[in-house]
Amino acid sequence: MKRLAVYCGSNNGTDPAYREAALALAQAMTQHHLDLVYGGSDIGLMGAISQAILQQQGHVIGVMPQIFFDRGIEAPNLTELIKVRDMSERKAKMINLADGFVVLPGGFGTFEEFYQTISWSQLGLHQKPIAVLNINGFFDSMFGMIDQMIKGGFVPAENRSLVINAKSVDAAFQGFANFKYIQANKYQN
Repeated sequence: MKRLAVYCGSNNGTDPAYREAALALAQAMTQHHLDLVYGGSDIGLMGAISQAILQQQGHVIGVMPQIFFDRGIEAPNLTELIKVRDMSERKAKMINLADGFVVLPGGFGTFEEFYQTISWSQLGLHQKPIAVLNINGFFDSMFGMIDQMIKGGFVPAENRSLVINAKSVDAAFQGFANFKYIQANKYQN
């Protein structure tokens, strides 16, 4: 693994633990010599993780659609900043650049990125690990919904293993080390 895409909020959120987790992830990534692929902004958790990695002489690749360039919210001093047409192209580019994914707390955009990434994994379009940093139970409801989708017969039970539910950065990296891709895309009734 050489690059991790990190999906997270363009806000810091109300719990200081979210920012602390972003900074701990940045530290772990630089210790493991992993490049960051992210949305390219310098605000919120996105800005916190990118700036922390840059301060440690890490490699940071931002992927940003034209609309955000127009608004002037791109982060300065990134190793590389890739301009794309729109959000759909941004997500595809990030998935293609990364060897694995970490999801931190965030809003609608974070969830959109996560769901496209897990959907592509279920379809077999990539076989990369996805870790969700479930800080202070932020994602408990989402995991409950995933369990409900399995129970309701919309997601094969085997595909639950495509997502690592990690309570800490160490647990996420342990999940990466133990990850084995299993794809089940045929439903049995």
